[in-house]
Amino acid sequence: MSVMKGISYWRLGLIGGQLGHSLSPRLQRAALQSTGLRGEYRLYAVPPLPEGEAQLRALVEGLRAPPALRLHGLNVTIPHKQNVLPYLDELTPTARAVGAVNTLYADGSRLIGENTDAQGFWTDFERLWQAGGGGNQPGTALVLGGGGAARAVAYSLISHGWRVVLATRRIEQGERVVRDLKALRLPGSLAAIPLEAARLARWRAARAVINATPVGMSPQTDECPYPPELDLPPRAVVYDLVYNPAETVLLRRARQQGLPAANGLGMLVEQARLAFACWTGITPPTEALWAALRQPQTIPSSQPNGEQE
Repeated sequence: MSVMKGISYWRLGLIGGQLGHSLSPRLQRAALQSTGLRGEYRLYAVPPLPEGEAQLRALVEGLRAPPALRLHGLNVTIPHKQNVLPYLDELTPTARAVGAVNTLYADGSRLIGENTDAQGFWTDFERLWQAGGGGNQPGTALVLGGGGAARAVAYSLISHGWRVVLATRRIEQGERVVRDLKALRLPGSLAAIPLEAARLARWRAARAVINATPVGMSPQTDECPYPPELDLPPRAVVYDLVYNPAETVLLRRARQQGLPAANGLGMLVEQARLAFACWTGITPPTEALWAALRQPQTIPSSQPNGEQE
């Protein structure tokens, strides 16, 4: 992190595709206000590549533009969390491991990509784990999914010594994540299985079930990523990166079984706080961001799970 000095007005923003319902402006404007900084947080809708390539490059280059035009920090969401990588000079270790960025800033003339999703997830998940009586010892986690969100979750868990079992519809996708993350020689362990009831049934001792797929999000709110014929592991905490609806079918099933459960809104708040700290060197108070979310406004109806918006 390289904090810029002497900035009287912070120009921040979010690059992404469809941003009309993004929660990020509410979070980051609350961060500015709560820390006493003057500034703005704008939305930069950029079409998918190749159509949006020139616009995307220009926005990233804006981080090292002349002072009068300079952007001081950017968030990135789908579909550009990997598209921006060729325009950057350096990735943090976390961003390199996850293979995607959600936060951009300049260190002098060098453009840096960071991923705050992994730590944002861990902070919120650890809160649920401790509230559920998990203690200090890591356990086994079933992570449903093999995309970018699942990779960030798996990286975070194995960094803290957890045993992670990735359950994916396409086993080759899970095996690719396993291969990539095993090469980092982190404290935990990682394996991949098909997302099938018969295979999941072998992991009844799992202490966490984490949904890192879009299954269950609005408008497909009647779907569940965990097989309906199979009870959830009886001693698990259940975390769903989906936060719209606030209670997914997976979370409802968990609570019916008496299991501690949470959605991904806390992860969104935590990754936003970390991004703001990357830009300004100041970590905004958690409650200020939660208060901003409690103001009347509909949670996005088109927000993929675990993604920065």
